[in-house]
Amino acid sequence: MQEKITGVVEISPATLNITQKIKNVSDFKERIGEFLEKSVTEFSEVILSGGIHLEASDIHIEPREKESKIRVRIDGILQDVLNFDLKTYQGLLNRIKLLSGLKLNIADRPQDGRFSILIEKTAVAETSSHLPPRLASRGSVIEIRTSVLPAEYGETIVLRILNPKALIELTALGLREDLLEIFEKEIKKPNGMIIVTGPTGSGKTTTLYAFLKKVQTPEIKIITIEDPIEYHLEGISQTQVEPKKGYDFASGLKSIMRQDPDAILVGEIRDLETAEIALQAALTGHLVFTTLHTNDAAGTVARLTSLGAKPTNIGPAINMAIAQRLVREVCKKCGELKKVNPQELAKIKRGLKGIPSRIKIPKIDPSLKVPKVKGCQDCNLTGYRGRAGVFEAFLVDEEMEKFILMNPSIGALRKEAEKRGMVTMQQDGLIKVLNGMTTIEEVERITGPIK
Repeated sequence: MQEKITGVVEISPATLNITQKIKNVSDFKERIGEFLEKSVTEFSEVILSGGIHLEASDIHIEPREKESKIRVRIDGILQDVLNFDLKTYQGLLNRIKLLSGLKLNIADRPQDGRFSILIEKTAVAETSSHLPPRLASRGSVIEIRTSVLPAEYGETIVLRILNPKALIELTALGLREDLLEIFEKEIKKPNGMIIVTGPTGSGKTTTLYAFLKKVQTPEIKIITIEDPIEYHLEGISQTQVEPKKGYDFASGLKSIMRQDPDAILVGEIRDLETAEIALQAALTGHLVFTTLHTNDAAGTVARLTSLGAKPTNIGPAINMAIAQRLVREVCKKCGELKKVNPQELAKIKRGLKGIPSRIKIPKIDPSLKVPKVKGCQDCNLTGYRGRAGVFEAFLVDEEMEKFILMNPSIGALRKEAEKRGMVTMQQDGLIKVLNGMTTIEEVERITGPIK
């Protein structure tokens, strides 16, 4: 029998038995429809458990004029699951609000919350320290971040699934060999700042946590300040901002500095005060990991200067700036290699023109074979299954530091970084095409047309 505990959903064995058989979205559509006539609790259970088994990153519940819709985001792409009646939607909304600690009587403004799902013991890392022992001992915990937003026909719900399986090692990020060597060397430095940039959902948190896992040893103290804490890492002190209580990134970072940390993770630099404290920390013997919202690695410096930071601090503080996106990998069951056509060959040659000689790539000629998607039940008929990162990164040495002092434009900094050997995200994606991991179409979808 399911325990009714606000904030924790225990997936019942009966639901697990059903959802473990879900292999693709078609299975999910079939199974979830059977629960429409059952209780809201059972319906919500199968939605959550099904999303987890499909390795979805988000579940979207959206009210329309005459019905509601459930969609899941798998490998970055939304897919329709089910249309259902508005009465059931209202019960589901209330259930999710109750679990997430949100106010039931507020429907005219956004609300954010979270809850936990207790599921059968698996190989994933346990993150159950905040749960009662009687619950934590019985399974692994997956956290759900809830966002509720007023819309035209009701409140749209997005459930972000924070599955500990997403916490991977540095070697599993999809890095080229040369870039992996650079990353491993840079994160071993005792001080300086490493900035990871990209839009929401581009894998920045996964990369930062992979860095932390790599540098973590009993001899050093690591403290994080996040908004919110997405995954719990054993042996690391993690704190969460609480702006309503006056605990934001800037004030939190000041407090962290008094704790004598060796390495600090700042979830995001959003304002000048946070930027200045983080830069000073990097300049005074601390290793600082952080994120910025920019389009590419070259935009890092411009973003910091637009916040008001001084180039005289930025250059000496930054060790490395990274930008990343996620591309879908070709399904291993149905994907196939085919000879390139003349247009594809021309694109690859244009895209990889001027690539540094140190980067080893297959010969680019008419005999070249590249991946093509087909689609099967295993990949939800998309032709893709799983994702890998595409990266670009530049190091800040003495020469680059001098260049930053000139307050260059984003374009000028990009050209300088490329001149000094930076491989762009698009080029990194094309290398993955040559290595049979993804398609030219997917690289263009993520990084733009190949010019």
